[in-house]
Amino acid sequence: MSNGTLLLILKSAVGFGILNVWILRFNKATPYRGGNARTMPEEFVAYGLPVWLTYVVGALKVFSALWLLGGIWAPLPAAPAATVLCVLMVGALLMHVKVRDPLSRSVPAALMLALNLAILQG
Repeated sequence: MSNGTLLLILKSAVGFGILNVWILRFNKATPYRGGNARTMPEEFVAYGLPVWLTYVVGALKVFSALWLLGGIWAPLPAAPAATVLCVLMVGALLMHVKVRDPLSRSVPAALMLALNLAILQG
């Protein structure tokens, strides 16, 4: 598999994965929500964060996901979007630790961090 094909797969997985969580599953319970939260805003409250921050983080993640997906068709550098997502995923992992979630709840954030680090290496 060529490096270009691998980057296409990584950008697609990250982009569509982020959009799935932040648009399609925003107000739905998942087994990965922090604390006892059932929705994304409840998750931020469970972490001790203000609800408004949900929308700031969401905007950054959705914009970054769209940037990565757009970069499949247009000459957009992936590094800015992947860097933003790396920082946000480290924050997500720290929040799971803060509320003492089981390790399994951190898997999506850890996977997204790994995928974005791979994009940065590409």
